[in-house]
Amino acid sequence: MTLDQLRIFIAVAEREHLTQAASALALTPSAVSAAIRALEDRYGTPLFNRVGRRIELSEAGRIFLTEAQATLAMARSAELTLAELGGLKRGALRIHASQTIASYWLPALLVRFRQHYPQIELTLTIGNTQSVARAVVEGGADLGFVEGEIDEAELSVQVVAEDRIAVLVAPGHRWDGHAGVTGEELLTERWVLREHGSGTRSAFEGMLGALGMDGERLDVALTLPSNEAVCAAAMYGGFATVVSERVAAAYLQAGLLRKVDFALPARAFRLLRHQARYRNKASLALEALIT
Repeated sequence: MTLDQLRIFIAVAEREHLTQAASALALTPSAVSAAIRALEDRYGTPLFNRVGRRIELSEAGRIFLTEAQATLAMARSAELTLAELGGLKRGALRIHASQTIASYWLPALLVRFRQHYPQIELTLTIGNTQSVARAVVEGGADLGFVEGEIDEAELSVQVVAEDRIAVLVAPGHRWDGHAGVTGEELLTERWVLREHGSGTRSAFEGMLGALGMDGERLDVALTLPSNEAVCAAAMYGGFATVVSERVAAAYLQAGLLRKVDFALPARAFRLLRHQARYRNKASLALEALIT
């Protein structure tokens, strides 16, 4: 079994489509098909089910995918270790970050890093707190940055910055200009919030819990997957929402949303790294720049 065969299998498994995998790998569909067939024939195990013109992972394929991804991550780590022996002149750094951090806090730091180390390839993937933590655990990311609480034994968690979140409504809303909105009043409003697993929603619900309120009692009319989407829904749908003050700044300055007079405590931005996995020089350099 070769690393190339593993790469081909993973590409097909993630897409469940031979032609799309071949395009992503810059190979011909016949070469991809031959590599999959060679694995199946060698080990006598079908990795995919052929359903008409479609393919889908078999049970064996699903089990093998986890092992293949872990093996490829270890091989990539070994390659990076050799590549950086000459100093930070070559290499790559894979970063996963939650939306607010990736859009409003991290870019300036990545620009500074790039100025210092122009030969390092930076890749930034945006997800929510749970997906970022999972990527670091599974080896898909060298570093993760999240806003939510993380309880994962395999990860080292370090606070690197602070942020505040704000409750927002559209101009003319009953809370617009209303002094001292109470916690009980929050439970009488309809909300549009980020998805479960996002740092902003987790932080908001945690803050309500610290104030003695049950976040599950919020009347959530809409659950949307981005900061921009919840802000737009609040602007046009009359809902209340909650986002980082960094996100809110442009909407407040343009007069599109109003900040509600309800104080929420600060939340932490956290850096995640795997405790056991090799820390390459590029990740150490970025950590030094941030901390």
